[in-house]
Amino acid sequence: MASTNNVDSYTHVQFETSMGTFVVELYYRHAPRTCYNLAALAESGYYNGTIFHRIIKDFMIQGGDPTGTGRGGESVYGGKFEDEISRNLKHVGAGVVSMANSGPNTNGSQFFITLKPTPFLDGKHTVFGRVYSGMGIIQRMGLVATDGDDRPKNDVKIHRAFALRSPPEAGSSHNHGQQQFAQLMLS
Repeated sequence: MASTNNVDSYTHVQFETSMGTFVVELYYRHAPRTCYNLAALAESGYYNGTIFHRIIKDFMIQGGDPTGTGRGGESVYGGKFEDEISRNLKHVGAGVVSMANSGPNTNGSQFFITLKPTPFLDGKHTVFGRVYSGMGIIQRMGLVATDGDDRPKNDVKIHRAFALRSPPEAGSSHNHGQQQFAQLMLS
């Protein structure tokens, strides 16, 4: 079951990919179930070895589907779960992290990261984070060659993803641990 207690919440997810590492900051106060879903799936190894199956230049990169087709994936809750759309969180620029879906309340494991403002997505997809570090990696991903179905010609792979309870320290590869309580209390 998802924890909505801010002290226990995951705050970031780090993705180590075939193109480099990036970190997502989670908006766990605004979208606690959505953030927990991404973090818990990352912690379980669900995203390890998956690909970014859809990349549209000057729009977004999409991943999180273990089948690599864009039609698969399940939430940590089993099946799909409801939207957590907030009018305070919008697709205002590059680096916004949002849930991919096939209509209202159909969130699973897939997510996307915007490459520019996409206001036409507001109210349709749950915004639940932003790129905290590694935006250059995301921008490079957005430039890879794709086929007619927006599928990268060469796989862009997530080697490993894991959740953090505080921002990663500079030069740290995996900031798991119990010291995060103090940092959360200060923020």
